[in-house]
Amino acid sequence: MTSDSAPCTRHLRIHHDRGHAVLELHGEIDLLATTELTPLLDAVTSDPAPRVVIDLRCVEFFDCSGLRLLYRARRRVEERGGRLHLVCTHPLTLRMFRLTGLSRILPPSASVEEALSRPRAVPDLT
Repeated sequence: MTSDSAPCTRHLRIHHDRGHAVLELHGEIDLLATTELTPLLDAVTSDPAPRVVIDLRCVEFFDCSGLRLLYRARRRVEERGGRLHLVCTHPLTLRMFRLTGLSRILPPSASVEEALSRPRAVPDLT
């Protein structure tokens, strides 16, 4: 069952769904936004075996600092034996994920429901 979401910042709302922390990112995810988001993301990924979904469907702009934020989240979750899923439908952001290789190690889903149905993200093969 999904709990109500609470706004944490103008760029982030967090709610819980089936044992996962769902982080809904909003607006423009740039250097300024990631400065605000990094400590919140670190808090969510600090527990043992965190189960996290990062939902980018409400993101209007996403630059390389946002990409660094996703790689950081992935590394922290993997180090703690957790699971991280990504939700994204924006064509330009998906293209950036394909070009950088992120989509191979963290395949994006089209919805939170689809992400939660995946057993886990693809492990890093490097």
